[in-house]
Amino acid sequence: MNRNDHETLAETGPGTVMGALLRRYWTPAVLSTELEAGGAPVRVRLLGEDLVAIRNTEGKPGLFGERCAHRGASLYFGKNDNCKLRCLYHGWQYDLDGNCVEQPNEPPSSQFKDKVKQKAYPCIERNGVVWTYMGPREKQPLLPDLEYLTLPESHVHVAKRIQHCHFTQGLEGDIDSSHLGFLHGHAISLPDSPMPGTAARLGQGAPKFEVKLTPGGLVQATCRTVDDAQDYWRVGQWFFPGFTTIPPRGGDAPMHGHSWTPMEDGTSWVFTFSLHPNRPLLEEEHRRMSEATNFHAHLMPGSFEPRANKANGYAAEGFENEKQPWMRIKYFQDQDIGMTESMGPLYDRTQENLGNSDLVVTRMRRRLIEAARDFARGIEPPAQNPADYRLRPVSMLLPKDAMWFDAVTERMDARPETWRESV
Repeated sequence: MNRNDHETLAETGPGTVMGALLRRYWTPAVLSTELEAGGAPVRVRLLGEDLVAIRNTEGKPGLFGERCAHRGASLYFGKNDNCKLRCLYHGWQYDLDGNCVEQPNEPPSSQFKDKVKQKAYPCIERNGVVWTYMGPREKQPLLPDLEYLTLPESHVHVAKRIQHCHFTQGLEGDIDSSHLGFLHGHAISLPDSPMPGTAARLGQGAPKFEVKLTPGGLVQATCRTVDDAQDYWRVGQWFFPGFTTIPPRGGDAPMHGHSWTPMEDGTSWVFTFSLHPNRPLLEEEHRRMSEATNFHAHLMPGSFEPRANKANGYAAEGFENEKQPWMRIKYFQDQDIGMTESMGPLYDRTQENLGNSDLVVTRMRRRLIEAARDFARGIEPPAQNPADYRLRPVSMLLPKDAMWFDAVTERMDARPETWRESV
């Protein structure tokens, strides 16, 4: 990657090429549980902007720029009442669309509230998450048909965390299948591993990679040899701009996916979505996800910071004294976080030495960079149709002579009736 490409990919704040592209998509903002009807505002940092979220007294969520349009006082201290947000400093009040509806410190003869607009972004709440769109209102797309947004709430478990690295560094771990046997080999072999049946298959160091571009992003497939007759295929997706799916483990287990959104260039919000397409999640499945022994991170109480973090070497409880640092990182998600954060908040991509195993990563980067530059030239962003997101991950055995994409196409179609147990 040359310097220009690196900077295009890396810079996501207001006024940047990539930042402008990212603002044209819906993104998770807060968990539903963070907002109380008529309750206190919650600070949110997204795409380099300081914001506050509320749930008004009617239960509707809203997202505002933190600085009051009057003289910049923080609306984090605002009063959430009467279905609006009132600045504590001079009492100016705003509705969820950012319209100024009261200027109580101005005499009637000098009222100009109709000329004042507080920064505010539209919100949609679905399955435990409040989503927001930060682009031009007249260009607002429909919410994408990601599978966890189309299912009953009982079928979905969602959590979020902070990750201290660029959003693509974490995202790339989801679509890089060659690291599984190396980074996760120890975790895969543990008795409580969520992937006990796939340990041998994932142990092959150099699998074959295939990529197919789609309107919504790309489909990535990894092939590992099983025997003379069969191959083991793990197929997942990356969707614009920062959504990933994780190929499932065997049986009737739930599937998982992530949403990656920059807080700023070197820090990300990560929402983890676990789901089952045709049944409610079991109590035991919710428990495992809450205890974060698989694809969810165990958080420090009262925060979204992972308990296993840079300060403690990403060590799991009870493993702090293992002789080798790598042996202290027990769980899947902690291992991924440790590696992507170890690169630093924003790794200089011009220093990389990429190989064939990085095929999926390079294709994803190229699509993001090209889309951002095309958008800067006036070309509309890709994946604005909700149907572009109607794909699910698959893991299955296929005959040696099978055409992999044809074989998985029906099962990838994200409808309850197409779901089959994975291998």
